[in-house]
Amino acid sequence: MESVLKKEKRKIGLGEHFTYGKLLRFAMPSVIMMVFTSIYGVVDGLFISNFVGKTAFAAVNLIMPVPIALGAVGFMVGAGGSAIVAKTLGEGDEKRAKEYFTMLVVFAVTLGVILTAAGQLLLEPVARALGATDDMMAHCMTYGRILLVSLTFFLLQNVFQNLLVTAEKPKIGLAVIVAAGCTNIALDALFVAVFKWGVAGAAVATAISQLIGGGLPVIYFLRKNNSLLCFTKFGIHGKVLVKTCTNGSSELMTNLSLSVLNMVYNAQLMQIAGENGVAAYGAIMYLSFAFVSMFIGYSVGSAPLISFNYGAQRHGELKNLLKKSLVLTACAGAALAAIGIVFAPVVAGIFVGYDADLLALTSHGMRLYSISFLLSGFNIFGSAFFTALGNGLISALISFFRTLLFQVGAVLLLPMILGVNGIWFAVTAAEILTLAFTVTFLLTHRKKYNY
Repeated sequence: MESVLKKEKRKIGLGEHFTYGKLLRFAMPSVIMMVFTSIYGVVDGLFISNFVGKTAFAAVNLIMPVPIALGAVGFMVGAGGSAIVAKTLGEGDEKRAKEYFTMLVVFAVTLGVILTAAGQLLLEPVARALGATDDMMAHCMTYGRILLVSLTFFLLQNVFQNLLVTAEKPKIGLAVIVAAGCTNIALDALFVAVFKWGVAGAAVATAISQLIGGGLPVIYFLRKNNSLLCFTKFGIHGKVLVKTCTNGSSELMTNLSLSVLNMVYNAQLMQIAGENGVAAYGAIMYLSFAFVSMFIGYSVGSAPLISFNYGAQRHGELKNLLKKSLVLTACAGAALAAIGIVFAPVVAGIFVGYDADLLALTSHGMRLYSISFLLSGFNIFGSAFFTALGNGLISALISFFRTLLFQVGAVLLLPMILGVNGIWFAVTAAEILTLAFTVTFLLTHRKKYNY
């Protein structure tokens, strides 16, 4: 991995002035990294739907939020800890930054082991509570139990997505995720399409890819390297751990809420449209995973720049980063919404083209859902922006409003008025309401943080 970096142009440092081109070059590895991360579920769903059937496809979509929710703890540790480590680097204390970095990785491993045990115990009752039918139950348990085995590595993968950027090694993070994503694709094709292992084959493929995604960065930092960070002796800094959890609570809230939200969507769709509704939502979510991951990836890639410049009190550069980020987010949102609306039948056909009724339902829902991409990037970046500034409370509020409060409320209320269309419109309604709060927070706190 290191040899790849030696061939690239001059490394971009955290303390430079950023033009649009330089900002995109710095953040792009994180964008691609997050897109490849989203490939895990997408590829599993693609092979399961086409080679196992829509019942298995619906079952996997029903249970998938459980391991994703548990793995969300990694985003909390990564985002919250990255802000602290980057700010400490900006203050010029490299030794202390390395101690914090090491402690955070050990903390993540500990949480992973605990959550794995808890998940194995609770998986079956949770699947029943989510409404899994007898036909779906075996698929739910097989997929969920196998993914829980690799949960610690999935959690580490999420942690290192942030910390590798802070270490000024985003391209190593990209290389790791590309390797993991390609492994998942290849093994899905082998295990599901060739060996006919069904849902178990897809789950094993994803588990192996997560082992690569979480394990390779550990190996990198165990070796001597030329990044800003490495493993070192450390003590337990309780205040830093608390600050990490509170500051990263927005990322935890976002990912945890999305999992809860998916469960609510599935429950509503089971009542309104049955198994076809859950399968349609699964295909729409795969498009959403890929598109929203671009916004998340940019936020992950730019966050260390914001934290560093805030710690270094470079207010002019902080303003520059905010302005350019908002412009880039607006352009990306317009492009993604257009793509989603125009190419909905093509994307839906990849997943459910074998069933005409399901294809029609999925295409229609995907077009309506895609309108939300115009707005979602602003709320995702706004939440990450306040996390990078160390204001976990505002960041968590934005995430809470966007996912758990407004979307859950919309998906419960709008179907009473619009039927199944209300479910597809719910996310856009939530983004509109959240954007009002995001803009208000940005305006009212601009003098405090000098952006």
